Amino acid sequence: MLRFTDNLTGDKTEFVPRDPGKASVYWCGPTVYDLPHLGHARSTLAFDVLVRYLRWSGYEVCSASNITDIDDKIIARAASEGSTEPELAARFEKAFIDQMDLLNIAHPDLRPRATEYLEQMIAVVADLVDREMAYTTDSGVYFAVDRLPEYGALVHRSVEDLREGAGARVDVDDDKADPLDFALWKAAKEGEPSWDSPWGPGRPGWHIECVAMSLDLLGDGFDIHGGGDDLIFPHHENERAEALGCGRAFANHWVHNGMVQVGGEKMSKSLGNFTTLVDLLEAWDPRALRLLVLQTHYRRTMEIGSDTLDQAAAALGRLDTFADRAAQADLPASTPDHAVVERFRSAMDDDLGTPAAVAVLFDAVRDANRAIDIEDHAGAAALACAVTTLASVLGLDLGSRGSTTPDPEATEIDGLVADRSAAKAAGEYADADRIRDVLTARGIQLEDNPAGTTWRRA
Repeated sequence: MLRFTDNLTGDKTEFVPRDPGKASVYWCGPTVYDLPHLGHARSTLAFDVLVRYLRWSGYEVCSASNITDIDDKIIARAASEGSTEPELAARFEKAFIDQMDLLNIAHPDLRPRATEYLEQMIAVVADLVDREMAYTTDSGVYFAVDRLPEYGALVHRSVEDLREGAGARVDVDDDKADPLDFALWKAAKEGEPSWDSPWGPGRPGWHIECVAMSLDLLGDGFDIHGGGDDLIFPHHENERAEALGCGRAFANHWVHNGMVQVGGEKMSKSLGNFTTLVDLLEAWDPRALRLLVLQTHYRRTMEIGSDTLDQAAAALGRLDTFADRAAQADLPASTPDHAVVERFRSAMDDDLGTPAAVAVLFDAVRDANRAIDIEDHAGAAALACAVTTLASVLGLDLGSRGSTTPDPEATEIDGLVADRSAAKAAGEYADADRIRDVLTARGIQLEDNPAGTTWRRA
């Protein structure tokens, strides 16, 4: 039984899809005004794994994740660069997708852009105005939070409590009747892009974008809405308010991933610890970052640094070594070991418990290596099949074929193994033994077989 921690209820709840056998998933994508960062990677990876696991579990999945291609930050940067907003957004959208591709993140089935959904956004705003859930001013159209009794339910705070803290995370505007009220439509400003609307030229507010796109693409009462936990308020709270204000059922489950820390602090540009993916993935195998993310539960804050990435790379090396060894062992065809699969499924069904699921993989690798050592080919084959199958569910391609970044240590070890083989062929057994001793001291185990010599980390 698959269960998620639902941020609306605060409890783990059984996943019951709107349509039997199907799953509809929406998560907030990037605002494309800069290069993608580690937070983008962590959040997108979390929902990539969610979608992969749902599909492996037998659900027919429709996934959608947006691109915000018009926003204050986009406008400001385009002006500073002497570019246009569409040119800038297209450049950084491509950069985002390129980096996600390196991380083996599957493309969502639907990737709507905000500027493609102006008609739908205007329709939602008009509905809210007609229902008297919103009001107009000279600066735009605003949602009136005091007209929705459920406001604050997602963040688990009262309107009064939220109002006391207004200003820290909401826009201050003298035109608003209440500090918590938020823009649905922003009146045009000179020199900024705008679109015609019943309230004059302008552009959409941030929150209305996701409401219009998710409901249009996935329908009322879609199954899962996700994003980083920094979006719970005000973004997701306001999305929910807009949908409910129109009398429409919104997401049935709210799933949020935790943040990223660098050096023990939340990652942000203001703290000076903002790291681009481009920089990171030039230095480490993208699969190492993926494994590192998997080793932290998606709801927890995770630490990313050179030490944690090095540890993940070493762990990845053990998986790769096993995959190569299994490929060279001429094992018989097999189905995945049933017990391993069930342990994996149990871990993932419990709120996408990827750390426990990864531990299942490493246990299976250990048992498979032992089975190969004692020539239990049938047992080794079932275990190896389980490892490769379940790693694929997590988006990990294993073995030398799966590597996207050369491993300098592996290359060095391959060279020493080749030197030992050449020494043995030349009858220089003392040199061959010396090389074996060097490798053994480094924790490398060799296996000689008719097809040649393989190695693995102990």
